[in-house]
Amino acid sequence: MPSKIDERDKKQYASMASLYRPKPHYLRNFALAFVVGGAICVVGQVFQQFIVAQGLNDTDAGARVATIMIFVGALLTGIGVYDEIGKFGGAGSAIPITGFANSIVSPAMEFAREGYVLGMAAQMFVVAGPVIVYGVASAVIMAALRALISF
Repeated sequence: MPSKIDERDKKQYASMASLYRPKPHYLRNFALAFVVGGAICVVGQVFQQFIVAQGLNDTDAGARVATIMIFVGALLTGIGVYDEIGKFGGAGSAIPITGFANSIVSPAMEFAREGYVLGMAAQMFVVAGPVIVYGVASAVIMAALRALISF
């Protein structure tokens, strides 16, 4: 059974800790996330406009831009830049294309010293694996429903 001293010490510690706990800067964090996320989208749009200017239609250009952005996200994660972007921009760095590439490459890099098969390959889809599985499963279900409805 806890004594009164233990409870008093816990309350005193909690009150002292709250004095030194850093206060979150919500407005600054929102602004940085907006700027970083917007900058990533602008880079994607620049790639899109450049590829369309080369003569491809929007659909084909979109597929190439997605591939380029995944490569850039994985590359920046590999050289350690994407983590710094994430520290600076917070949730803004979680833009689906580049954030997904980061979520695949980061666990793989963390376990690289354990070898290519049991380290990198086994850990590569720890975070992204469920997303891929549920994405594929929902696509199969939707395709089956569409096939049933179209008959």
